Amino acid sequence: MPVFSRLPDLLHALAPPPRWSALACLCAAAWPLGSAAAEGPDAPLPLRLSDRLSEQLPTSARGAAPTFVSGDRIGGQTGVNTVVEGHAELRRHDTVLRADRLEHILATDTAVAEGQVRINRMGNVFEGPSLQLKLNTFEGQFQQPRFELLRNGGVGDASRVDFVNENLAVAHDVRYSTCQRPPGGDWMPDWLVTASRIEFDNAEETGTATNGVLRFKGVPILASPWVSFPLSERRKSGVLPPTINLDNQSGLEVTLPYYLNLAPDRDATLYPTVMSKRGLDLGGEFRYLDRDYAGTLRGSFMASDKLRNEDRWARTVQHTHRFESVPVLDRVGLRLNLNRVSDDNYWRDFPRTSTSLTERLLPSDAVFTAHRGNWSFSAGAYTWQTLQDVDAPIVAPYDRVPSISLRHQLGRFSLGGLDQWRWSLLADTTQFRVDRAANANGVNGTRSLLVAQLSRPWQAPGWYVTPGVQLHARRYQFESPLDNGQRSASYTLPTFTLDSGLFFDRDATVFGRAVQQTLEPRAYFVQTPYRDQGFLPVYDTAAFDFNLATVFTPNPYGGHDRIADTRALTLGLTTRLVEPDTGAELLSLGVAQRIRLRDQLVTLPDETPANERLSDLLVGASVNWVPQWSFNGTVQFNPKDGESVRTTLGARYNPGRYRTVSAAYRVQKGVSEQLDLGWQWPLNDLFGPGTPAAGSGQGLGPGHWYSVGRLNYSLQDRRVVDLVAGLEYDGGCWIGRVVLERLQQSRSTANQRILFQLEFTGFSRIGSNPLQTLRNNVPRYQYLREDINPPSRFERYE
Repeated sequence: MPVFSRLPDLLHALAPPPRWSALACLCAAAWPLGSAAAEGPDAPLPLRLSDRLSEQLPTSARGAAPTFVSGDRIGGQTGVNTVVEGHAELRRHDTVLRADRLEHILATDTAVAEGQVRINRMGNVFEGPSLQLKLNTFEGQFQQPRFELLRNGGVGDASRVDFVNENLAVAHDVRYSTCQRPPGGDWMPDWLVTASRIEFDNAEETGTATNGVLRFKGVPILASPWVSFPLSERRKSGVLPPTINLDNQSGLEVTLPYYLNLAPDRDATLYPTVMSKRGLDLGGEFRYLDRDYAGTLRGSFMASDKLRNEDRWARTVQHTHRFESVPVLDRVGLRLNLNRVSDDNYWRDFPRTSTSLTERLLPSDAVFTAHRGNWSFSAGAYTWQTLQDVDAPIVAPYDRVPSISLRHQLGRFSLGGLDQWRWSLLADTTQFRVDRAANANGVNGTRSLLVAQLSRPWQAPGWYVTPGVQLHARRYQFESPLDNGQRSASYTLPTFTLDSGLFFDRDATVFGRAVQQTLEPRAYFVQTPYRDQGFLPVYDTAAFDFNLATVFTPNPYGGHDRIADTRALTLGLTTRLVEPDTGAELLSLGVAQRIRLRDQLVTLPDETPANERLSDLLVGASVNWVPQWSFNGTVQFNPKDGESVRTTLGARYNPGRYRTVSAAYRVQKGVSEQLDLGWQWPLNDLFGPGTPAAGSGQGLGPGHWYSVGRLNYSLQDRRVVDLVAGLEYDGGCWIGRVVLERLQQSRSTANQRILFQLEFTGFSRIGSNPLQTLRNNVPRYQYLREDINPPSRFERYE
């Protein structure tokens, strides 16, 4: 018969107390310290809500936590020791100790266990022949133990483990891995670390190995006299795993990062990279975070690049600041985004280094903002660095130094007894400047503008009508005369709009499925008078993409340098199929066309005036009939020529985790025709029934191959534009990846590299770093190992 009791009250050497006394002890221990429970047996038990189980007792309560023992036979000397034999068990809050024989020495609070000893503390399990442990301080020694660590799934064995305290254990002659040990038999994992000594520090959540050797499939691949590795995702200073890339431009690239955990809100990473064809690139990153501000500083420097015979560098500063307690204002902020590189070829030569800037247009902005209610103010400087290419030059954009604006949005008021009038206001003054060497047609100048809008919606459940008026006034002052000799210009343009629509719905059945169908006709009228603006410079204006959203806008241009003379009526019709219970949209089909009531004369440079009465017909559709499949497409059709001008078709199949295939076809008449494919798929599914996911962030289990990639192919040029393709293998406690990446840089050159990586789950990664590449390029890519929910000790509760 098992025995339960509190150790301090264990007075009966042979006769076990009745089971109800044990339950009484447990209940008493559960009453909170200092609560009404201490006032007497008749006091009510106070209840407190908690949304989670407590992993640990507060420090102040640990000393009062009860200890229980049980076993087949119990004996000992009162006040000296207690001996339990046969299925002996000792239990105290977060610790369970089992053995064939267990002795507790009261004077030193020491437990001595022998025979099939097993101790589970906070989910970490140790098993072996004998153990000596002080329960209060958790000091002791375990002979020839096997162990399993909860946080990262680490397992191993040792000749001896010394428990220094409750957070620190030292193992000697250790074998360590995250490959699970099979029941019985020898243990030879796919990978393991052998070391003469490993310290497991649960406070710092790190392991430190002395004379460590990492073996994979029995082959030593890494050795070090001293190495530190994580026991969780917690940050710590130290050398990060090296990354190795093979690049057709830079050759063999080896990066050995070093991470500095400077403070809870500060850290830095150094990225020294050796490139066999170029030299040594010294990169680094510093991050900081505070309640009112945050930012990142990055930079890299290569002295005397072997391929360019010049120094190469890059730098970026990103900072956001929020100022509190500013009188009158609600919010005040500052934003810095400063980017620069050494030369025009930087984007081509350093396409993927950790600290580089690889776009051809690099912004540098410094902006001050302030808000009060619906009012906002901003003042800033916006500049660009344009990286030119002889084969594909680009026009440098204008710098705005400075730009000052005041806005009011979504203001509401009553007028003539009618409420719900809405108005907005924008006042802006900007000085535009550009280097004439980078933009030969550039004209420096200052533009001041005022844009006021007023509208009032009338609506009911089945219809709406919204008339609106806009007044757009602007004035230019140029530093040099224009081609017509003018040094200034002023414009005031009113625009009237009328937006209206109807809404019909009915219950229907489609393919045997009950749905709600809607029919939504819409009419949008706009009128703006003509003003000749063809001689003005284009500071910040470009044509909108012509689609189902922009066809219902008053101006076909974004920006303020061209206000098109428009008298047009846009007609549209949308129908939807909606799931009645959930509101999910199963199908949407829309069509729209703009009817020009007169020619549009205002254009951008080199743009042909729009004189066709009917614009291209726009048709768009999306289908999500079942969750696994989705389709979408848009067609821009020219009714005069009877052919499509631009077509985009897309489809995605996503039947479950780690299974996704997407395809897109895009064609623009006379410009491009491309096919885009993306996928992540287990190869095992091609040769047998699919395997269900093992769990969120756990892949499909060991032994699975995955194909992953994205392909962008030009049908017009008959060549691959961009390619990312590779294989992943899940070995359970390790993952192997091989990825080929090709990025087109010009019509004749491309950058190619091979990425390969071995990831030892819960320990480290060696090789390249293809994960970021896969996430950035493969739609809906899922990482095979992701610590979504950290493990709890209650998962191994005994």
